Amino acid sequence: MKKLLFASDYQEGAHPKIIQRLAETNLMQSFGYGMDEICESARERIRAACGCREAEVHFLVGGTQTNATVIDALLQSYEGVITPDSGHVSLHEAGAIEAGGHKVLTIPHEFGKIGAKAVEEYCKEYEQYLNHEHMVKPGMVYISQPTEYGTIYSLKELEALSRVCRENNLPLYVDGARLAYALACKQNDVSLKDLARLCDVFYIGGTKCGAMLGEAVVIPKPGRIPHFFTIIKQHGGLMAKGRILGIQFDVLFENKLYETIGQGALAAADKIRACLAASDYMLDFDSPTNQIFVSLNDSEVKLLAECVEFSFWEKLDSGRTVVRLATSWATSDEDVERLTEVLQKLHRRAISSIQ
Repeated sequence: MKKLLFASDYQEGAHPKIIQRLAETNLMQSFGYGMDEICESARERIRAACGCREAEVHFLVGGTQTNATVIDALLQSYEGVITPDSGHVSLHEAGAIEAGGHKVLTIPHEFGKIGAKAVEEYCKEYEQYLNHEHMVKPGMVYISQPTEYGTIYSLKELEALSRVCRENNLPLYVDGARLAYALACKQNDVSLKDLARLCDVFYIGGTKCGAMLGEAVVIPKPGRIPHFFTIIKQHGGLMAKGRILGIQFDVLFENKLYETIGQGALAAADKIRACLAASDYMLDFDSPTNQIFVSLNDSEVKLLAECVEFSFWEKLDSGRTVVRLATSWATSDEDVERLTEVLQKLHRRAISSIQ
């Protein structure tokens, strides 16, 4: 039997409407580097969705390039970026930020999130340390929505974090690689307009949210990062055939597709969580979006790996392993049903072995 693929949320290609538009415009000639009319149309749609008509919108090829470019552009040479110790730029970008000359300054997270108080305390400790001139200065804050743990910041939490950042002159940057899944989440109360109001820079993820590739960086205040286009090119994030990216976001922001595209993924994830709970699996914690974290013993990990591709997350002190199952905008009902059958079967086998 072919393995079920639940390791990540970017295993499929692109939404059919994007494929259709790409095909329709395939032989169209246009200016390069995002200077074409389709990219401008996409920018206008994104500005309208964010309620920010003056915002700069730039299209980059991928998440790591986006994070490395934005962070390097916002920081001085002597500054570092505050991030949760579970943050993507800290753990899963192969040292891209450090390779650009900036230290990642980690602080403890709570289910993927950091609070305003923790950021404020970090800044105070730096200023109060007598030898702080010999240290890396905190220069910005990086978070993601949703977090690496699939949790989401509430509007209250984001407003508090934004306030502390502005009081300490720290740009707030939000990684939105999976933003569509946060926007579609019932528990979410943070809109694109809120992000534009509270952040200095954020990006709207495409790669994990229905696009073939690409991310859209939104800078609400024009000129906040001088010569950002040139900086993008320096970091290898600029696409010569820029309209390929523009087309995808033009489709995603037509008729609010981006704000609803994650609904199927969340429904699928809820079904899987319900199956896990009913079968007495140990959910590591409650995540409301498209990522599911379950704690397994070594035998369960081995059995599950025989028929399902999943992501390793962490090894617990108890010896159990936390694995991640991820759904996407394209996850089918059939695959969800097959996965729940596998999980139920493994649970019955585990009970039988104990008896």
